[in-house]
Amino acid sequence: MTMFVQRSRIAASAGDVFDWHARPGAFERLSPPWEDVRVVLPSPGIADGTQAIISVPVGPFRCEWVAEHRDVEPGVQFRDVQLSGPFARWEHTHRMESAGPGACDLEDRIEYALPGGWIGRTFGGGFARKALSRAFRYRHAITAADLAAHQ
Repeated sequence: MTMFVQRSRIAASAGDVFDWHARPGAFERLSPPWEDVRVVLPSPGIADGTQAIISVPVGPFRCEWVAEHRDVEPGVQFRDVQLSGPFARWEHTHRMESAGPGACDLEDRIEYALPGGWIGRTFGGGFARKALSRAFRYRHAITAADLAAHQ
């Protein structure tokens, strides 16, 4: 199991950051333009048990990725757990922690396993980490910019 963490200070309350993520279209807004991610069935909101289905490229093919929201605490956190998709395992916790008036720390913590066992880890581990780092730097920048613009 591999862990990836991206943490950023956002100039907005934890509640506002949570609410921003819960808005319709937030996932599409957070999807980096260089990734060919397509929403097949959007989540009806962030609540325990709600699901979303997206289509992602896997080499020359496409794969449907089904994720379910769990451990939802409005204004604090939610978790996306892969039910089926491109990873052997994927659990993504979005956490918002207050950092004083009008600020919070946004943390994305992903525990994942690549498919293919040791072959996947050996040949895909560096690529996966680099892709996650690039994507989540983008996602945090978009979140911060959008919330700043709303204020």
